[in-house]
Amino acid sequence: MIRMLTLASALLLAMPAAAQPAADQPVPTPAATAAQATPQAPTASDTSLAPQTELVAIETALGTITVALETERAPVTSANFLRYAAEERFDGAEFYRAMRLDWGEQPNGLIQGGAQGYPDRVLPPIAHEPTDQTGITHKRGTISMAMLEPGSATGDWSILLSDMPGLDADPASEDPARRAGYAAFGHVVDGMDVVEAIWNAPLDPDKGEGWMKGQMLAQPVKMITVRKVGD
Repeated sequence: MIRMLTLASALLLAMPAAAQPAADQPVPTPAATAAQATPQAPTASDTSLAPQTELVAIETALGTITVALETERAPVTSANFLRYAAEERFDGAEFYRAMRLDWGEQPNGLIQGGAQGYPDRVLPPIAHEPTDQTGITHKRGTISMAMLEPGSATGDWSILLSDMPGLDADPASEDPARRAGYAAFGHVVDGMDVVEAIWNAPLDPDKGEGWMKGQMLAQPVKMITVRKVGD
């Protein structure tokens, strides 16, 4: 059974603590209801060449999710994930959280998993790669690092069920957390149906701490293997 962290440690990745978007913030809207997320367009001046990516297959008890990691635009974050995969640190770990937002088109929210319940597998924190530098924004199917603050991300991450621009960096914000945003570093290319199946799994109303109470899966979904495609 996954070990629950303190409230401070539990604030890994979500919209700002309010359960509803601020009045002056756009409501997150999921992309078209296609089963797969569409790769984001490159931001380089020569858009004829797509940024380099590396495919990783996340085999779970409910099926396989394939993600394309942005090794060119988010090299630090992608290399960290690839190291966890190569060293089998995600094997046997779980998806343990499903955040379900009750506004906007559905499904709206995210799933979260990683090495949280296995502290001996956790590698040192990595440098933060904000979205205003990488050009990778938080869309349906995006994979993004969980963290307490910039520079604290290790081995936990989320996959989005809907567009969440509130997780992007906002350099004009007076809030340091909003200025930094979260580090998006890839997108699902196959298996969004599996992501939705995990998101729809039963929740335990008593698990979780603080405002995250009730967002934890009653039975976490096991990651069987996480491997770079071709390995």
